[in-house]
Amino acid sequence: MSGAPKGPNPYSRFIPREELGDFAAWKPGAFSGAPADKDAAGAPAEPTADEWRARLAAARQAGYQDGYRDGLVALDGFKQSFAAQATAQIGTLLSSFDTQFQDLDQRIAEAVARTAVQLARQVLRSEIAANPAIVSQVAAEAVGAVLLSARHISVHVNPQDLPLVAEGADEALKARGARLVADAGIERGGVLVESDLGSIDARVASRWTQAANALGTDTEWGSPA
Repeated sequence: MSGAPKGPNPYSRFIPREELGDFAAWKPGAFSGAPADKDAAGAPAEPTADEWRARLAAARQAGYQDGYRDGLVALDGFKQSFAAQATAQIGTLLSSFDTQFQDLDQRIAEAVARTAVQLARQVLRSEIAANPAIVSQVAAEAVGAVLLSARHISVHVNPQDLPLVAEGADEALKARGARLVADAGIERGGVLVESDLGSIDARVASRWTQAANALGTDTEWGSPA
């Protein structure tokens, strides 16, 4: 018996892959209860198409929310910056308007004062021409303004005004012992009083300059209207 030839071992037959069908090679842990969707290294199974779509939708939603939040932050920052810039520009504009209005008010005031002075000058010239006797009153007031201790008082008037002053201010001249002098350099209506203690300039041009300066204008008496 021992010498009988041995037949082929039925468990040593090679089985082609085509005959295996759905069978798969056995792996350690196949019967240990491990999940069927993980490989030997324990890696998770590849996501399905639905899972991919769900993940993509979630990523889109998260991106939208992040973008929306960032956009609101950027918009709020822009509004604050714009408001600050607009406020500064409006403040500068209002300040410029205020300065321009002040300048305009100043120019208007100067124009009104200049017009009033020119009108007053015309009235005064007309008054002197129409009533030259007013020079006697000017002379009396000028003599009265001289200090009582003054001596050697002389009253200079235009030659054409001399008789008017001599008649209208005779009492004031005699009271101070003043001497009346005809002076062609004095314009009609004006008076210049001189003494040892100083002088009183009551000439028309001098009085006019003082009055014009008080009104804030430099219009001279002899300047054209």
